[in-house]
Amino acid sequence: MTFFRSPISRRAIAAAVLALTAGGLLPLTANAQQAAAFPTKPVRIITPFPVGGGPDGVARLVADKLSRAWGQPVVVENRPGGNGFIAVDAFKRGAKDSHDIIVLDNVHLAAYPALFKKLPYDSAKDFDTLLPLFKTYFFFTVATNSKYKTVGDLIADAKANPGKLDYGSWSVGNPVHLGSELFESATGTQMEHVIYKETTQLYTSVATGELAFALGSSATAGPLQRANKLRFLAVAAPKRVAAFPDVPTVAESGGPKGFEVIGWNAIAVPKGLPASVTEKIKRDIEKGLAEPDVLEKFKSFGYEPFPTTRPQFDQFVASETQRFGDVIKKANVSLD
Repeated sequence: MTFFRSPISRRAIAAAVLALTAGGLLPLTANAQQAAAFPTKPVRIITPFPVGGGPDGVARLVADKLSRAWGQPVVVENRPGGNGFIAVDAFKRGAKDSHDIIVLDNVHLAAYPALFKKLPYDSAKDFDTLLPLFKTYFFFTVATNSKYKTVGDLIADAKANPGKLDYGSWSVGNPVHLGSELFESATGTQMEHVIYKETTQLYTSVATGELAFALGSSATAGPLQRANKLRFLAVAAPKRVAAFPDVPTVAESGGPKGFEVIGWNAIAVPKGLPASVTEKIKRDIEKGLAEPDVLEKFKSFGYEPFPTTRPQFDQFVASETQRFGDVIKKANVSLD
């Protein structure tokens, strides 16, 4: 038996297959083209941190690496002050095509939602947080000649003298303040929070013995520690920090197990960008952060790399938000 073969049917089928194939590939091709073309002009990294500090230094390292990789100027624009809101406002008013990106820290993303009843931004709507830049653990710092030799000594004194042992920070709601509130909660103690105008004044007061202790990173408290005016009693980390192998963890020093106080900075971009573009930005930043000169600079700042996937980082931010929220609620702290 002979079947009738229609050349028109073949052409129709071929055309249909071609149309389906083209329709499926078009979005992929467009996305690839967008990623390949980015950036088409100078890129701005907006940061809420002042010039000269560790976070500013990292932002400038990233800008240099990206500028070399992209063949376009990448500039850091410092917008300090106003709880970071000045920088966020500049970002929200800026380019929405990924040529403006912003650096935010754990306070902006995880603590402020509980500290402010009304924020001038919505993390879920205004930002797409791509990746963390670094993390840093905080140390319990005391004067070199302090009577406190362990964290257990601090706890014992605080319990013996409720409300009299004092610690300091530079504002309400920063990681040092909230970490200290968390320490009070974990140890069942009550201490006095003393606020200083800035970090230099804070750690000088610890060094002179005017203040019992303060949490501090190696970037902020490190200069006085290296000058032998401060002593690192313990580090609030799950294990000892490689740069300070002789400094015990809080648990090793007689404090609560699993006690951590961590700071971190992250890169965020506007919501709604093509996935290919956000992945390019993330990939190129990760590549730059892995280079030896950056890792060496991290050591001098006391920072650690924070490699993670986006889903893992999103989960981490959610857990930090819950942890900060619990501490803030219990301490009845508000910035409104």
